[in-house]
Amino acid sequence: MRRRPRLASMATGERLLAWADTTSGALVGGTRDALHLPDREPPRLPWEEIATADWDADERELHVIEVGSYGEPQPEHRLALADPDRLLALVRERVTASIVVQRHVPVRGRLGVRVLGRRAPGGQGAIAWFVDYDDGLDPLDPDVATVVDEALASARGDVGE
Repeated sequence: MRRRPRLASMATGERLLAWADTTSGALVGGTRDALHLPDREPPRLPWEEIATADWDADERELHVIEVGSYGEPQPEHRLALADPDRLLALVRERVTASIVVQRHVPVRGRLGVRVLGRRAPGGQGAIAWFVDYDDGLDPLDPDVATVVDEALASARGDVGE
């Protein structure tokens, strides 16, 4: 087994749990608290700030989309990886562990919002709340805003906030 590398972007006390080389020779690594991406500035991306992470087996590519703000493009990262198995398992486990609450709330017909509460997988810190709107819903519409406010209040109440 090769020696555990160290990334400059790691915080003091952080330790790589899994890593993989990109096909261009850069290193992608995961710690207990973050994914470290060579194509991002800063490279350290906390797990709770990852909206989705998918593996394309045909292209052998990890596709990571960051949580974003409504109306702005979400930062995306596509990394062709060699021998990614341990890293992919860690990504799946850590992103899933960051989800405290996730629910779809209907607004109008089949259109709705997803309310998501995320926190660092270690359980420390406050829960960060996100709302993902289905295409066709306007967050500025007062009826939509009312549903979102009620859904957020309900979700916060369910976790004791």
